[in-house]
Amino acid sequence: MSDLTPNADLVLVIGNKNYSSWSLRPWLALKATGQPFREELIVLRRPETKAEILLHSAAGKLPVLKHGDLTVWESLAICDYIAETWPDAKLLPTDTRARAVARSVMSEMHAGFVPLRRELPMDIAKLSPAAQQGVTPSEEARLDIARVQQIWQDCRGRFGKQGDFLFGAFSLADAMYAPVATRLRSYGVALDPVSEAYVNAIYALPAMQEWCAAAAREAPLPEN
Repeated sequence: MSDLTPNADLVLVIGNKNYSSWSLRPWLALKATGQPFREELIVLRRPETKAEILLHSAAGKLPVLKHGDLTVWESLAICDYIAETWPDAKLLPTDTRARAVARSVMSEMHAGFVPLRRELPMDIAKLSPAAQQGVTPSEEARLDIARVQQIWQDCRGRFGKQGDFLFGAFSLADAMYAPVATRLRSYGVALDPVSEAYVNAIYALPAMQEWCAAAAREAPLPEN
């Protein structure tokens, strides 16, 4: 539990909702707590973007969580802080074994899957047959996609039978994998039935629908 009072000023600094996969993760986690928070969006891919981010964190990256006089950066650390500060949200499994697996798959998502990230970047607005044409993932990206589905199948089979998510109820693990769900849907990647149902469950979340609706209203950014 944080030493800060629950009603301390809570601000999440994020990037564009259409593109910022790292920002989506803690945003979903905060939404799951039911805590009111203020979001501050910094538009990406502009000359002044880096300087604006540095006003919030010396790391120079988004997202950034500000809770009173505390600053937390890196999406995994932010999510962990949210779970500890609002334990009633039960954002980590209560069972020790399930929690260990949840932390493992979260860490794997945070540090891995580079080919998948590079070749299928999050771009929620690309959900159209035209955008999906000509997307041929490399062998490395296909291996990433297969591994993601393996994780989803394993977690759903061992721990998720009491709900629609990886560990039954929505957890930090789902927040970490939600951006991948958008990538696989946006680029029309064929999925096994378990993974397809899981992606549908992610998209059915009211918070996810809110995020996607806001992403659709954003002006497109220039390509890198």
